[in-house]
Amino acid sequence: MQRVLTVLLAGGAGERLNPLTRDRAKPAVPFGGVYRIIDVTLSNCINSGLRKIFILTQYKALSLNRHIRFGWNILSRELGEFIEILPPMKRMGESWYLGTADAVYQNIYSILEEGPDHVLILAGDHIYKMDYAEMLEDHLQTGADVTVGTIREPAEEAYRFGVLKIAPDSRIVDFIEKPHGRVAAAFSDQGFIHASMGIYLFKTSALIEILRRDAEDKNSNHDFGHNILPAILKDYRVCHSPFVDKNRREQPYWEDVGTLDTFYAANMDLVSVSPVFNLYDTDWPIRTLQEQYPPAKFVFAQEGNRMGVALDSIISNGCIVSGGRVVQSVLSPGVRINSYSEVHCSILFTGVEVGRHCRLRRCIIDRGIQIPPNTQVGYDLDKDRERGFTVTDSGIVVVGRGSFGTDEESPELMAEGVERFG
Repeated sequence: MQRVLTVLLAGGAGERLNPLTRDRAKPAVPFGGVYRIIDVTLSNCINSGLRKIFILTQYKALSLNRHIRFGWNILSRELGEFIEILPPMKRMGESWYLGTADAVYQNIYSILEEGPDHVLILAGDHIYKMDYAEMLEDHLQTGADVTVGTIREPAEEAYRFGVLKIAPDSRIVDFIEKPHGRVAAAFSDQGFIHASMGIYLFKTSALIEILRRDAEDKNSNHDFGHNILPAILKDYRVCHSPFVDKNRREQPYWEDVGTLDTFYAANMDLVSVSPVFNLYDTDWPIRTLQEQYPPAKFVFAQEGNRMGVALDSIISNGCIVSGGRVVQSVLSPGVRINSYSEVHCSILFTGVEVGRHCRLRRCIIDRGIQIPPNTQVGYDLDKDRERGFTVTDSGIVVVGRGSFGTDEESPELMAEGVERFG
């Protein structure tokens, strides 16, 4: 893997995750208590033996930059290893990144300076475990110019993906991004489709040619899925590499947490008795920045009318469950649940404080929010909408920053929150 350079795309605005992405990049959104979404892909890289990684940022990247700088400074530049952030520099023109392919194109000189034989392009907003060395092995065995990571999905889900037709020799003979109706049906194989995972492995020479040609096309949106892959199938050998899951469960796990509902579901996958996505596999560790917090604490166990308790939940360091009850929930560091409050099936980001006698159900609470005593969230969705909360189609209530006035009225708290938590 020493001759492979990884380019991790982390500049997306993540509009469908708003308000969680109002002040942070999508890959920097907290996940699973102590992690950020990008930690999963970066951990896959490290576990796969990849030690040369460019991270391309753009949208509201302050907290993401700090997370990478403080939490991922684990490689040795003296040994030619690095995880390096590349912000937009307009080296190829006057525009910011116009698409996924344009983002890579604008950093073409940084890529060439490293002199890799192959370039692996990844997205920083998916939850899965994958050994990219196995994909490289497929890439070399098929003699491909480009290899696309693929996963089998039900045909009715084709509208969510780029879908492929694959010849017996693994070559991709047709590709279309997010098809509908009869077009999607044409790609179905016994009720399933081959879906692109947004993972691309290029020979460096082919990548440079392809990106330069795409940059000259005034009609292109400069996107790998919409433009690059359909255009290169005739002129280049493009093959697929089927997903081999390192999560070690019966069903392969790969989740695009691109919407509030899928983000919520992926977090809830973690709190089941046998987690669908296993954070506790020491053979495939997920790394992150570990801030200095005291251990979690549960108090008032001796009083019959109030007891600090958490069931089927993830409770991070620094949390205090002070006479409240937490069930099937994810609590990030520094959360406090005060007496007589109940939190059910919810996700609370860092520094949230839940006042006394509150009831929370099926909600996501952004960082640093102080919920006043006697507040209910998730029980009356119409009332939640009236209060300005975001309510998804499935009934998940998202409470963004400033909803109760606390974090935006205090410049000191806001500055500390951006600095430490993002």
